[in-house]
Amino acid sequence: MHAFSDLATAAYCPRKLYYRLRDGDHETPAAVERRRALAFRYPELLDSAADLAAEPIEPTPTQFRANLGRARELDAWEGLCAPARTNALLEGREARGIAHKILTEPLAVSVVSAGSPPDEGAWRPQTVRAVAAAKALSWEEGVEVGHAYVEYPAHGVVRKLGLSTRRKALYREAVTRAESIDGPPARLSDDARCDPCEYREQCGVKTRSLRSIL
Repeated sequence: MHAFSDLATAAYCPRKLYYRLRDGDHETPAAVERRRALAFRYPELLDSAADLAAEPIEPTPTQFRANLGRARELDAWEGLCAPARTNALLEGREARGIAHKILTEPLAVSVVSAGSPPDEGAWRPQTVRAVAAAKALSWEEGVEVGHAYVEYPAHGVVRKLGLSTRRKALYREAVTRAESIDGPPARLSDDARCDPCEYREQCGVKTRSLRSIL
């Protein structure tokens, strides 16, 4: 059975997943935990009296609160602020892992990312993790879960994702990638994903600066 985090990593880079599985590297950095913790403090952070200067947010306090204000317009806002369950371990038919929030009425899951959001929707790894969590919850409860949420709390952004055919296909591709790893997959070539990867040096991928490309 695959971990949600492994499927998200497979969606990002199969070679990175190979190194993680080889090294057993699953420790979450403290900085990531601090950012994720913001997702459980939305009402407090929205309070104009709260001092956000020491909080691990990326935009200015004004923009952060504006983003949260837009998130507050979601029908699921109350559930996101007071979920039925938090950090819940889910076990599905082929994947297991932690859903950061479980909402009811309607039943849904939310996963929390410490990173920055794309202009629309969610990045592929978070999309795959959200679909994996939704499918696992559906398997446990015996009812269909039609959508999930991805939260980027350091930006005050919440995205609602319908479990579309395309998103389910991304999940299925990640499962196939994870199942096929029996040795180091091929390296990516000059990909932006390689720059922040902690395995870049041992991987040996060659990246070029914009100056060298030009």
